[in-house]
Amino acid sequence: MEKLKDKKIAILVADGFEEIELSSPKEALENAGAKTYIISPSKDKVRAKQGDEWSGDYPIDVNLQEAEENKYDALLLPGGVINPDKLRTNKSAIALVNAFWERDKPIAAICHGPQLLINADLVRGKKMTSVEAIKMDLINAGADWEDSAVVVDEGLITSRTPDDLPEFNKAMIKAFGKV
Repeated sequence: MEKLKDKKIAILVADGFEEIELSSPKEALENAGAKTYIISPSKDKVRAKQGDEWSGDYPIDVNLQEAEENKYDALLLPGGVINPDKLRTNKSAIALVNAFWERDKPIAAICHGPQLLINADLVRGKKMTSVEAIKMDLINAGADWEDSAVVVDEGLITSRTPDDLPEFNKAMIKAFGKV
């Protein structure tokens, strides 16, 4: 069954994303019928990590400078330590995230991915989860953090770690199918 037929999903990443946090959700989205688009400030490819080691390269579909929210139905923010740290100070990345939110389009973020949501000022008063390392960052930014595999609050889907990917992918597909 193609729950996401004709849906276009933006995946925003910079070098240093955790590979499984892009590859697993991307595959789940595509298996549900969605078309996915990797958006990045990188030129033509973006580098993944598996833990502390660099791993594969992924081709960029759209450069961040040319990305427009109105071409997509939802947004995925993979984690990794380096990736969200690069994106959260990128004005274009913050503007894109805010454009999705302002138009009530769902945003899914896993692991360290919610760091970008902090800088986009979208976490205050939201129920969220994340990797333990950024728990206090989210709490200090006003989020209501909980230790759960997946938390869904008003179109915001968050998850902790790669161990939670099955639950995260299921919740993300359900939320993205409602738009």
